[in-house]
Amino acid sequence: MIDVPFTQDSLDALTTEGRNERSMDIDQASAREIVGIINGEDKKVPVAVERELDHIAALVDDVVAGFRKGGRLFYIGAGTSGRLGVLDASECPPTFGVPPTMVQGIIAGGQSALVRSIEGAEDDPDGGIRDLQAAGFGAGDVLVGITASGQAPYVLGAMAWARDIGAVVAAMSCNSGSLTFKYAKHVIYLDVGPEVVTGSTRMKAGTAQKLVLNMITTASMIRMGKVYHNLMVDLMPVNRKLVERSKRLIRQATSCTKEAAEKAFEASGRRPKIAIIMVLLGVDRPEAERLEKKADGSIAAAIRIKREEQAGGK
Repeated sequence: MIDVPFTQDSLDALTTEGRNERSMDIDQASAREIVGIINGEDKKVPVAVERELDHIAALVDDVVAGFRKGGRLFYIGAGTSGRLGVLDASECPPTFGVPPTMVQGIIAGGQSALVRSIEGAEDDPDGGIRDLQAAGFGAGDVLVGITASGQAPYVLGAMAWARDIGAVVAAMSCNSGSLTFKYAKHVIYLDVGPEVVTGSTRMKAGTAQKLVLNMITTASMIRMGKVYHNLMVDLMPVNRKLVERSKRLIRQATSCTKEAAEKAFEASGRRPKIAIIMVLLGVDRPEAERLEKKADGSIAAAIRIKREEQAGGK
């Protein structure tokens, strides 16, 4: 049973609810002074994230291990934290060419909470469990609970249940005494200090969370072979800009001509990764697809496999 006793005293103990001495008189400041104060505080965010890189990397390793076994990554949060999780998840399919089920964001209050505040939804610990169950969450999946305060019952309930069924669970919070930490294998403590506007965790806390979410999915997808050198070769060319970007990255990856890139793009079924393998190795689409599958999606591994096959045939 998740019971979070919200009192004035309990809020006093939270860093995210503390008053920032540097912004005590911000209501009397000019616009330039206000943005200067905000900017000064924002500079602390990357430093706080840097202190947690080892923990973030360990989580990435578990996410990748889960992906390789058919598991999925879930974010769960309320308010700003939930919206950030949904945002990061929604960017994965077009950026990395993965199905929308591979990375999912769940927010207290459902889809309506993405565009308007439904703050009371975070007080229901069983709500998080129900939403995970509705999404088919299982022991092979990874759950990341995101909450600036670390006290949201909706998130706590979901994390406790996910841990109990044997799933890998991570917690991302901005308070050292976050209740989420006791349910997590991976603890990511983002110590950004009090907000410029007291309790407004959409500011530094939200910025820190966004940076870490970017790291989790980007690093995981790189490890899954979705990037070649630093090119997002599995992007989905769903609009004119992305079609042209796809042709351009084929050129960047292979140093071929524009004409060759356009020809390979069409011949590959408009799949940039397959087109790159075709050009680099001088093979047709079926052979490129065979190599890509054998290499678990990695272009570098596909090239190595082809060369080993050629060497073995001599």
